[in-house]
Amino acid sequence: MGTRRKKKEEEEEEEEEAPRSLPLSQSEEGSKREDDSASYEQARDQRIKDNMERMQKLGLFDLSLKLKRPKQKPLPKNKKTKPRPNHSPQRRSSRIMNLVPINYSERREFPSKEKDAVEIFIPEGTNPEVYTKEHEELLGDCESTWELDVDGYDEDGNRIYDSIKGETCHQCRQKTLCQHTHCNKCELLQGQFCGDCLYTRYGENVMEANHNNKWVCPPCRGICNCSHCRRGKGWNPTGNIYSKVSKLGFKSVAHYLIKTQLEGSNAENSVAEEKSEASADTTMNRPTERRASRKRV
Repeated sequence: MGTRRKKKEEEEEEEEEAPRSLPLSQSEEGSKREDDSASYEQARDQRIKDNMERMQKLGLFDLSLKLKRPKQKPLPKNKKTKPRPNHSPQRRSSRIMNLVPINYSERREFPSKEKDAVEIFIPEGTNPEVYTKEHEELLGDCESTWELDVDGYDEDGNRIYDSIKGETCHQCRQKTLCQHTHCNKCELLQGQFCGDCLYTRYGENVMEANHNNKWVCPPCRGICNCSHCRRGKGWNPTGNIYSKVSKLGFKSVAHYLIKTQLEGSNAENSVAEEKSEASADTTMNRPTERRASRKRV
């Protein structure tokens, strides 16, 4: 125990005898920092001076002055001057002296088509389209007129479709709430035609057809021109051509197809004569106004 105490006392005496480092005050720390920055600035200035002397010995300053471009003064803007009138006589070739000068301002007039010209084109199918006099005799007619796009339309002119209560038209394939025909021969769905399709495609009135107990549908008569029936015969669909055939004077699309095929170009002349005679006898014309346009095939 005695030896341990002696060692501990000796260590304490050595610690007391060793010089203790006192902490620096704030003023001493600031002066030290200033000395460091001053020495750094002096070293930096010395390096810059050495570099400048080295560059001057190498002749880099004279080379940099030669490479610098002198500042150019901006060029003055040229003022627009009006061309002076040339009073000297114009030189012209003797070959064109007597020719009339060309006026390029004149508009060239091209031959324009007649405004009333109507062109109807139906592509040929796989089989030739043939009609007989019997087909012409089976064409329908009506005594009263039928207003288009009214029956089965709402107040805004939109067609009313109903998949439950509506009936399907054989021509346009639409299931709508409007009057439809019913064939007294086949009594099938193919005998159902809406009023607009029956009028534009066959020239008949749906109300007159429903009051006629002997009325037969176009498919049963063999004159149906819907896309399905025409494709079945090897003919292409006609498309929506009612407005064109009505301008030519035909009552419907069926009248146009059959009469033009039988009579050729004379069909339009005969139809025009019939139309003029009918207009002389009565002032009532078939209405062609529509509240809304839609495609039919």
